[in-house]
Amino acid sequence: MQQNNNMKGMKKIALMVAGLLLILFTGCEDFLDTENLTDKNTANYPATLAEAKQMVTGVYNSLSLVNANPQKSFLFVSELASDDRLGGAGTNDQLCQAIDLMMTSGMDMLDNFWTDRYAGVQRANTAIAKLDNCTQYDSEEQKNQFLGEAYFLRGFYYYELASLFENIPVPTEPLAISTPQSDPNVTWGQIISDLKQAIQLMPAKKTASKEAGHVDKYVAEAMMARAFLFYTGFYQQADVTLPDGSTVTKADVIGWIDDCVTNSGYVLVPDFRNLWAYTNRLTVGEYTYTSDGSGAVKNGIDSQPLRYVEDDQSINPESMFAIKYSKFAGWDTTIGYSNGYALFFGIRGGQPQEQTFPFGQGWGAGPVTPSLWNAWDTAEPTDLRRAASICDIRAELDPRGYVKGAAGWADFEQETDYWSKKWTPVSSKKSDGSGYWETFEQDMYDYTSQNFQLTNIHDLILIRFADVLLMQSELKEDAIGLNKVRARAGLPSIPYSLQALQNERRWELAFEGIRWNDIRRWHIAETELTKQENVKIYRSGIVDVNKPHEGGYAARYKSTHGGFFPIPESEIALSDGGLKQNAGWENTTPLYTAW
Repeated sequence: MQQNNNMKGMKKIALMVAGLLLILFTGCEDFLDTENLTDKNTANYPATLAEAKQMVTGVYNSLSLVNANPQKSFLFVSELASDDRLGGAGTNDQLCQAIDLMMTSGMDMLDNFWTDRYAGVQRANTAIAKLDNCTQYDSEEQKNQFLGEAYFLRGFYYYELASLFENIPVPTEPLAISTPQSDPNVTWGQIISDLKQAIQLMPAKKTASKEAGHVDKYVAEAMMARAFLFYTGFYQQADVTLPDGSTVTKADVIGWIDDCVTNSGYVLVPDFRNLWAYTNRLTVGEYTYTSDGSGAVKNGIDSQPLRYVEDDQSINPESMFAIKYSKFAGWDTTIGYSNGYALFFGIRGGQPQEQTFPFGQGWGAGPVTPSLWNAWDTAEPTDLRRAASICDIRAELDPRGYVKGAAGWADFEQETDYWSKKWTPVSSKKSDGSGYWETFEQDMYDYTSQNFQLTNIHDLILIRFADVLLMQSELKEDAIGLNKVRARAGLPSIPYSLQALQNERRWELAFEGIRWNDIRRWHIAETELTKQENVKIYRSGIVDVNKPHEGGYAARYKSTHGGFFPIPESEIALSDGGLKQNAGWENTTPLYTAW
């Protein structure tokens, strides 16, 4: 790719980040003192330990920036583009259906994600370059922890950008404005290098509960395995060449993942169902799936009553890396403090809350495809995770009076008989019998008003320990980790095979943003995606089938070079030819206008 020394698109990012850094330098509560803040700049910042912490926190802030527009994120695309969910949402929410069909609702359909993730990259670049300015670290170990977090986050942000767009600029210096698109091998070499740096820098200590939301060495080891498996699988490479010419091999990654399993201190939650918010203490006794109908809570596999591991801000021992939220979200720059993914993946609303209980309402993205429900039933008919992960609307909600087609709103595209229980909002019954809280958090955390758009604040888990065990089995081609995960689900041990591993990852990690890259790296995407075609759906409550568009799912997957999405056209225009559009998106032919 020919270098462009005047990349205006990157200049726009650089100017935006400069503004964000100005806010970072002058807008934090810890700066409310008599120090002259007008002298703060990247030459002398961060000088104090408090400023170093603020700089690292600023790098994490990209998670909240993206959360403000979750429908334009890699995580959202990963769910709707996969074979386990359809697009869904309303007739005006064409972005959701377009992502599912690998078409476009407009060539800037993912513009917010591009800009926000590069803002995070630039903050990470600044932190990596400037954290040495601080002279007040408690120890060298503390400085290395901060620096390791910055390297991890840069690698993570590039992992998402490269997975979504493939051909991306990879600046590694603060406010770089003339970085060309990288060859994918170079990009992934940088990602793996960043994660290796994070592993080597951060001390062998699990994140303390008071630092929940921050990453540690073991999270970097887990992310290393995820990135290595995708790159070597999708691009069919044995090793990864780093920018310094060294390599990371499969044996290296096995060493790191073994260390994570053995020494991290993360563990499986005894009962799979306790990972999900519908088992919260305010809902669990009223939900027919988790109670006996009289308010008595069912026992789990460990013979203890089902109970959500995050009740009352408790720490989930299986969660390794998660987006944390707070009750202080508003309609301004703090909107990303609430779980916007839960809002989008809520059942499309417009009917009384009691008819969708215990699932809260939202925009209706991501109905579960019937092909997943049926395949799971055929392969593992006794697997408790199926009913723990998927709501069979006919059995659970229809008896409550649920109405297809979003009732009061009367528009719901690609609705099916199945809904994911994992990332959806969860409601609770009011103790005085007067109705339902729109989200259980409104009651648990003492909100003064109800607002289903801002009050989903349970964690969004990005990496959990079960995934680590399954990656360990895949890398080592043995069944030890796989069978630990199966045992937690009450299933018997099985011998290792790639097919068994693929099934287990699909069942265990369904609807957690992982399936899309799995089927791509295993080179089974075309076959699996086609199984969504002609399945039964509802359109505004009327029975229909999921019709192929633009030749069908497999055709679009092939034409987009393996499922990559369009670089925002506005960024290409600003680059004066420095950015070239991805294959399959060179014009507006695959424009989705309506079902």
